Amino acid sequence: MLPQARPPGFLGVLMLDTRFPRPPGDVGHPQAFGVPVRQLVVQGAFPREVVRSAESLLASGLQQRFIDAARQLEQEGARAITTSCGFLVLMQAQLQAAVSVPLVSSSLLQLPALLQAEPQVGVLTISAEHLGQEFLLAAGVPPARLADVIVQGMKADGEFTGAILGNRARMDLAQAQAEVVAAAGMLQARAPGLRTVVLECTNLPPYAGAVSDATGWHPRSLLDARELVDWLAHG
Repeated sequence: MLPQARPPGFLGVLMLDTRFPRPPGDVGHPQAFGVPVRQLVVQGAFPREVVRSAESLLASGLQQRFIDAARQLEQEGARAITTSCGFLVLMQAQLQAAVSVPLVSSSLLQLPALLQAEPQVGVLTISAEHLGQEFLLAAGVPPARLADVIVQGMKADGEFTGAILGNRARMDLAQAQAEVVAAAGMLQARAPGLRTVVLECTNLPPYAGAVSDATGWHPRSLLDARELVDWLAHG
């Protein structure tokens, strides 16, 4: 008797409740990972409700909605689950405990391994004001290495931040790219010895090539887990 074929699986993506553009490279783009994807929007999880301080995010009441959505994706056949916002690393432990398949909430989970190999690691985030130490600790950064994570935020009143946090239907992608490159330049000026930068925001990868050209870095994002995701999705 031939072994029964394993049913096709997919990568589940917990999506914020958004309408802003999703250019190629954005985690919300259907071809971002190159594997079958099923997106599930968590209703009411608007960008400004998630990109908040740790205290505010935990008090928002959204955690149970994300847990329920993760369980739904697993029940539907997801072999791995990720999210569309790096700030959800604050819920990593709770989300992973709720499902039996691997769950990667944020690119920030790469920080501990990177810090083992490098004296400092940079982070580009949509909001340095809100990305406090609680998020880095939730990602597994040792308390003694918190100062070695150099965080740079995007321009608060810029096109990129305004379109995403304002959840606008349109965004000037060329202007957004210029702002991302400018933020990367500010980070490099602050810490010229950096070798690696992690893109917290899942809307930043479309501009990773421009950042690399301007800085010489190879930006890391959720898309760097592509080989792992491919293995999980296809067995």
